[in-house]
Amino acid sequence: MSWQKEVDEVQRRRALAREMGGPAKVARQKAQGKLTVRERIASLADGGSFREIGSLAGKSKYAEDGTLESFSPSNMLVGRARIDGRPVVLSADDFTVRGGAADGSVWEKLAHAEQMASELRLPLVRLVDGTGGGGSVKSLDHPDARTYIPAVPGFQHAVNNLSAVPVVGLALGPTAGLGAARVVMSHYSVMVRKMAQLFVAGPPVVAALGELVDKEGLGGSHMQAANGVVDDAVDTEEEAFARTRRFLSYLPSSVHELPARMPGSDDPARTDEALIEAIPRDSRRPYKVRPILETVLDRGSWFEIGAGWGRSVVTGLARLDGWPVAVLANDPVHLGGGWSADASLKIVRLLDLAEIFRLPVVHFVDNPGFVVGEKAERAATLRFGARALAAVYQSSIPVCAIILRRCYGLAGAAHMNQARLKYRYAWPSGDWGSLPIEGGLEAAYKAELQASPDPAAKLAEIRARLDAVRSPLRTAEAFLVEELIDPRETRGLLCEFANLVAPLRNPAPSTLRYRP
Repeated sequence: MSWQKEVDEVQRRRALAREMGGPAKVARQKAQGKLTVRERIASLADGGSFREIGSLAGKSKYAEDGTLESFSPSNMLVGRARIDGRPVVLSADDFTVRGGAADGSVWEKLAHAEQMASELRLPLVRLVDGTGGGGSVKSLDHPDARTYIPAVPGFQHAVNNLSAVPVVGLALGPTAGLGAARVVMSHYSVMVRKMAQLFVAGPPVVAALGELVDKEGLGGSHMQAANGVVDDAVDTEEEAFARTRRFLSYLPSSVHELPARMPGSDDPARTDEALIEAIPRDSRRPYKVRPILETVLDRGSWFEIGAGWGRSVVTGLARLDGWPVAVLANDPVHLGGGWSADASLKIVRLLDLAEIFRLPVVHFVDNPGFVVGEKAERAATLRFGARALAAVYQSSIPVCAIILRRCYGLAGAAHMNQARLKYRYAWPSGDWGSLPIEGGLEAAYKAELQASPDPAAKLAEIRARLDAVRSPLRTAEAFLVEELIDPRETRGLLCEFANLVAPLRNPAPSTLRYRP
């Protein structure tokens, strides 16, 4: 009466599935410097924590007597695991089985992973290595073949997950079509340099358009991490897994929870003497903003996102007295820190992430305004800049602004929602207005300068007069800036902000519907 025979058959088929595409295909994967799908899961997840779902799914061939002749496993592994002790859902492509193409994946598994993350309220990590699309055109070459109107079963779950749980997409090999979309449909995406390429369609397809280019030239990380298709590029798979773990550490498991505080040993009142001279007196001189961030945020907590694109703006996650926060800053090294079209999109992406997962925002401001000129106009800077302005005003999360230096024009006005409580501080280097006087001084006083026997002296006189008016002390006298502070006080004040707003966070779904 025992069922041991059937149990043995289950175990035999599981063993066949663990062979993946077979020794030759596995060896080829390894020869390319890539981990196998099971090695990837073992490297990313806590040891022994992966609970596979659908381990028997695949394609089988049976003899006339019903015995199994051959078995090709699904090329997508799905299941639950733990990352740093927290449950997550994993979906992972196996390139050794039909190159990760959808006709070998059993699409129901993909939909199941998305639905599992949604209904169990767990973070989702997609390890993508393949097309994930319709497979080869050879699939049409048999008597029972038919074409179909394109559809992506379960895609509604992928869309809904963006507003419900943290989603990470990792490009770990050549990735096209639906596979590429699965990487991009995420809150955080990473590709491995030289190993991964990402495109709508690969070189054989675009060759029909007369474009002869290899995979790296068409969709390498040098392109996709610089234009914002993916957030970051790394050198190894292990580094991609490490960044995944760090990203998830700042976020809750779902919008029904709050980001957790991580107690640390970094003194909230810690100061740094270097801050007193961090900003040059010459407003035209750039400076490096990242050392300022690393100094005032909890030590070792700064996690930059999207360093390769929209470079006039710096975005990322960090902690203040252990509380997770989203961080936005201008980088005067690039375009003077002005808001360009791509920087504006980068801002929207960060603010939407913060809104969805209830992360307070700290904004370090040195904004000369929107980038100007013909190139900026052709890039539709105002259109995308307006989107960033709308994101600022639509956000409901607490914001603390630290005005480091410039705050000019329409973009400068968007350093926070001016209709809400202005929780902000300014350094003595603060310089603000509708436009910098350097940009219009000679034009505004053209007639007076032309009439002067010494135009240079006259210009210096006018400049000195206006410089006195633009003193941040005069702004503070009129309570048009709430407080001027010693730069060395910044960390303590930011930690106070983080502790004040932590109880105000509401663990409930946002009305915002997140779009990648």
